[in-house]
Amino acid sequence: MESDLEDSSSSRSELYWQVEQAQALLVGSSYGDDEQEKSLGYESRTRIAWNYFREYSSEIVALSSLLLVLITTVLIWWIGREAPLNSDPWQAALTAAEPQHEYILDPDWDFDAPPRAREYWWTIENTELNPDGVYKPMVVINGQFPGPMIHCNEGDTITVNVRNKGVNATSIHWHGIYQNGTNWMDGTVGVTQCPIAPGATFTYEFKIIGQSGTYWYHAHQGTQVADGLYGPLIVHSRLEHHLQKIHYDSDRVIMVQDYYHDLSAALLVKYLEPDRENAEPVPDGALINGRNIRDCDALPHRRCDNTMARLAVLNLAPNLNHRLRFINTGSFAEFQVQIDEHEFAVTEVDGTDVGPVYYHRLNINPGQRYSIVLSTDRTTGGSFWLRARMITDCFAERNADLVSEARAIVQYSQEEMRDTGVPSHQLPESLDWPESIEQVCKDMDTIELVPATVAAAPPANLDAVYYLWGNFQIGDWRLSRGFFNDTSWRPNVHCPTLSRFIEGYSAGNESFTSTGDGVNEVAFNINREMVIQIVGIQTIDIVIQNFDDGNHPMHLHGYKFFVLAQGHGYFPWDTYNSLDLSNPLRRDTASVQAYSWLLIRLVTDNPGMWALHCHTSWHTEAGMLMQLLTRPDVVGKWSLPAATTQLCQAENLENGMTPSDDIWYGNTR
Repeated sequence: MESDLEDSSSSRSELYWQVEQAQALLVGSSYGDDEQEKSLGYESRTRIAWNYFREYSSEIVALSSLLLVLITTVLIWWIGREAPLNSDPWQAALTAAEPQHEYILDPDWDFDAPPRAREYWWTIENTELNPDGVYKPMVVINGQFPGPMIHCNEGDTITVNVRNKGVNATSIHWHGIYQNGTNWMDGTVGVTQCPIAPGATFTYEFKIIGQSGTYWYHAHQGTQVADGLYGPLIVHSRLEHHLQKIHYDSDRVIMVQDYYHDLSAALLVKYLEPDRENAEPVPDGALINGRNIRDCDALPHRRCDNTMARLAVLNLAPNLNHRLRFINTGSFAEFQVQIDEHEFAVTEVDGTDVGPVYYHRLNINPGQRYSIVLSTDRTTGGSFWLRARMITDCFAERNADLVSEARAIVQYSQEEMRDTGVPSHQLPESLDWPESIEQVCKDMDTIELVPATVAAAPPANLDAVYYLWGNFQIGDWRLSRGFFNDTSWRPNVHCPTLSRFIEGYSAGNESFTSTGDGVNEVAFNINREMVIQIVGIQTIDIVIQNFDDGNHPMHLHGYKFFVLAQGHGYFPWDTYNSLDLSNPLRRDTASVQAYSWLLIRLVTDNPGMWALHCHTSWHTEAGMLMQLLTRPDVVGKWSLPAATTQLCQAENLENGMTPSDDIWYGNTR
């Protein structure tokens, strides 16, 4: 055997030498005897080279074929990777595409592709940016604001490697993703994980199961989402074009947000000061896909340079249908969105295909998503204003710097795959719709929005109804706080509720093992964390009664719920006599208006510790969050991944969290 190998090696070495000799003769290099080679003419050298090639032609072809196969394999592997090919993938990811181009979905996307793994490498950093001209401290991913888009199919596995180079601890919540079987990847600080400390790394990995549509991700430590830490997450279904009842020719994401020129942490402390009467910070303006232009002359007290500021420009091919996926990524304001002179069809709500239902204005609260289909068939011009207006009547105070309307340009153009931020025509002269802007913060009419896939709400053999009331309590010598019932949430950044429950259940602690359905006041401190425990798979209703003068967009992690009814005043229990359970809207974020109520229903079939909270960032951090522990008999038998538990051993986990009550209690300032 060794002799055979030696012969083979010797033969290959001889072949390589013969090839080199032939190549050298062709180019006049010196191999072998110099004098003999000098005496050879051009024709002689060519003839000798040809003889070498002819004698070893089969070996040369074999080597060439092998080289070709190797190159092809490397190229296929390169193209198939989500993560860049680099010894430092985080550094390589910093060269990602310009964000505006990322938010246009690939028209050649393969909806029928088999499930695959998609891996991303994110570096979170603090920086200073001026997206509308005014400079402010921000938190970004890979230098991008807004963050990069995750684009996948149902059934894919998502892996996101996060390196936190920011000054604060952080986490990423995958808004609307069920996380069925991976509750610890939900990204909720104090509930499912400890935050990622400054300088630390953490890998999120989860599979998209049983859902598709428009989602997003954002920070879930303090109010960091207001400082830029968010981005879109789009999931395609094989049945997408069947469930979307209107054919569309292009598909893109549009994020609208209220925007503050000050760092959110400073605004939060001011908001929570005693006797503030829940007066939320009023935005300075708004952005569309991270863009707007402010007049620097009107802001002499700000450092401002708008020479590089741009409006978002949507190039849409004429006489076609276009899907626009709207996400309200803001912290407080509800928006009314319109495209001048165009009606549109609403075709998706929070990942549920609906309709189509036609409107010319769209109401969207923080955390919510709507898809619309727009037809570019107007003949009155080639460009039109897209207007996103905040409903300012819901603000408690005035802000002299506020510009409540942000605009983008919808431009009829064949260059539809490039939203440049620079219009190719003059600015639009389109006509606004004549109706006045809403003066009340509320959802779109849920009765009109009917799911395309019929799913009846479970009938009246209800297992339980839970009644929550939300309000704010103020007073001297303490921070103003939000409450559900008698609980104002405070996150434990060193030991989240999920970890504590698993540890207690595994140890046989009766506080965790013997409690049945309802609020678990034995295992958890009811003053700081209300946990409603539901054993087994049950059908439950939750009535949310709002005693506050503000709107609350309520978001439930891990589930979509049925929106059964909404109304003003106190909840009338005879509502149950007139419910339509045939096919109610299913979503994950629904609003309860000021002094109003909301009735939702869910089937508790997704084991985990799930947050239910107001998605107004200021209200969440004030304490308006409670938790549902569903199927504790399953959760208690889990073993958390070592990487998840190790997060809690780091230092500086408090960086960026909600201020503690003791910064004001008893302070005579």
